[in-house]
Amino acid sequence: MRLLWILVLALGPAFAGATPAAPSSASSPPVPGPLQTIPALDVPRYLGTWYEVARYPNRFQKQCVADVQAVYSALPEGRIEVRNRCRKADGTLDEAVGVARQVGDAQSPRLKVRFAPAWLSFIPWVWGDYWVVDLDEAYQLVAVSEPGRDYLWILSRTPHVDAQAYHALLHRLTRQGLDITRLVPTSQPSSRR
Repeated sequence: MRLLWILVLALGPAFAGATPAAPSSASSPPVPGPLQTIPALDVPRYLGTWYEVARYPNRFQKQCVADVQAVYSALPEGRIEVRNRCRKADGTLDEAVGVARQVGDAQSPRLKVRFAPAWLSFIPWVWGDYWVVDLDEAYQLVAVSEPGRDYLWILSRTPHVDAQAYHALLHRLTRQGLDITRLVPTSQPSSRR
């Protein structure tokens, strides 16, 4: 099962057919302290479809070559269904369905996600961290990571991302101690030639 596939939540670039380059920095990034999340997450506004723009390479998404999306839907008891889809090299679609829960109060930007069967949910390691570390006020562009900074996804509500907004996000992520040079852009239908 794709234990952390939810994190794939990241979705779609298009940047008008081109991928923006990462901003350059003359000075080295500061030594990172603990990863910071956004102050609060309005889950009802967060629900819906997100397109992966870029991600750190990871083992549970290695089959995904394009069209990566995450769809979040409300479930009973405050849980969230996570439905991650992507296109494989042979053109077929791959899908993983999981569940997420907030850690803390109803506005917590820290979630746990599970793709393992429900009967294994009592085992702590089947739950992966899903931390919202950056989100614009309009809930259109988001960055998701976890405390160890081993995973990073950038997601957008549309396959097209404004280059200026993307570069500003990369700058903020760098200040958080995230290595933006590891990001790999995601191919979305509108970003292919």
